[in-house]
Amino acid sequence: MSTETADPGHGHSPAAWTAVTIMLIAFVIGTVAFFFELPWLVWASAGLLVVGLLVGWVLARAGYGVGGAKVAPPKVH
Repeated sequence: MSTETADPGHGHSPAAWTAVTIMLIAFVIGTVAFFFELPWLVWASAGLLVVGLLVGWVLARAGYGVGGAKVAPPKVH
C-alpha cells in the first residue's frame, strides 16, 4: 500500500500566486485603512480584492493556471 497521495497542484501556478498576492495586498491596505478610519480606502481595497480575483481567473483562462499550456509541469523529487 502506498502512503503517497496524488497532489492535485492546487495553487501552484502563476495565476494563483498573482491572485493571492494582489488579494493579500488589498487585505493589508484595507486593514490599515480601517484602523485609520478611512472608509474610501477600505472600499477601494475591497475593489482591489475583486480585481485580484479577476486577474487570477483571467490568467488561468490564458493558460497560466494549474495544468495550463503555458506552465511547466511540476518537478518530481
